[in-house]
Amino acid sequence: MQGNFVYSNPTKLYFGESAMQNLADELKNYGPTVLLTYGGGSIKQNGIYDQTIEALRQAGKTVVELPGVMPNPTLDKLREGAALARKHNVDLILAVGGGSTIDYAEGVAASAWCEGDPWELYYEKMQNPTCRLIPVGCVLTMVGTGSEMNGGSVITNTQKNMKVGKVFGEELFPKFAILNPKFTFSVPHYQMVAGFFDIMSHILEQYLSGSDDNTSDYIAEALMRSLVHSSRIAAKNPHDYEARSNIMWTATWALNTLIAKGKTTDWMVHMIGQAMGAHTNATHGMTLAVVSLPYYRHIMPYGQHRFARFARAVWDIAPDGRTEQQLAEAGLQAMEEWMREIGLVMHSAELGVKPDMLNAIADSTFILKGGYKVLSHADVVEILRHSL
Repeated sequence: MQGNFVYSNPTKLYFGESAMQNLADELKNYGPTVLLTYGGGSIKQNGIYDQTIEALRQAGKTVVELPGVMPNPTLDKLREGAALARKHNVDLILAVGGGSTIDYAEGVAASAWCEGDPWELYYEKMQNPTCRLIPVGCVLTMVGTGSEMNGGSVITNTQKNMKVGKVFGEELFPKFAILNPKFTFSVPHYQMVAGFFDIMSHILEQYLSGSDDNTSDYIAEALMRSLVHSSRIAAKNPHDYEARSNIMWTATWALNTLIAKGKTTDWMVHMIGQAMGAHTNATHGMTLAVVSLPYYRHIMPYGQHRFARFARAVWDIAPDGRTEQQLAEAGLQAMEEWMREIGLVMHSAELGVKPDMLNAIADSTFILKGGYKVLSHADVVEILRHSL
């Protein structure tokens, strides 16, 4: 293992078909006023809203509702939520939805009592909050981001064409999370498989980096193998409880900070994908899908040993006389075949990206230094060109 680290994750998880039965009792640990935030209203169609309201009623809460959280939450929506939370002096923010809704809730929790401009302080200067923070809890309805057990908050500034993720500390991790795999059954196929790839991308960002083979890498390999197996089942039968429950649990462990310990990490697929999303408003998991193969083929020569291990350990590709380069290439080919099998978008043109947008998207891309190669602007443009 590389270096020294501290691992702490304070989120309490309730997992399984009966998980929702714990919500009312958990809510009693917080003050009387709850800000209930959710997306476009699907939770009212599938019954999750009614179950949530009943739990809030049982706990004796005053409920302030904040619907309409979009898949790529905007800065304007963040400011709306912060103003509402501050006006009602809420004691808890309860996010019911997928990663975007939970990310949004964490952003509101940090912004409601912020004395400056949250965008400037948190998303541009990457400062940590010094103000009062509002506790967050969540009921998860779509898997992918791992937001139920981390402190990430991704916000889109539509005026600047920027989509930025701020990683808050454990003080903004959800205090509790309700995880019932059946709550994910009603997610449309497109969004479901986009979430599957978001999970894979989170693991790859942490696995395809660093030179030492450590415990975190072995855990990552097991998570990827589980995801590939269960996603193939779920893509054909979305109501397979065993597959969906395994995927939900994998998503949580993919980004609860565990497998990043003792490693450098990359995150350039996310940086390019988020920039693409800022310009197109495309589904996050799909932007990662169209960027990943061009990116990994671009950097593979600089981390060829790990890519070869990826081929062997995740895709069961035997060396059989292959060179290390050929083995590494075979691993990415196997991933491409899996991506096509489960129904992911493979070309950025299908997400609205046009050739004349590539420079602007590259301009919006944050360059990080944790991967096998530090990209130049020209590298990003070339990767985007291959994504088309």
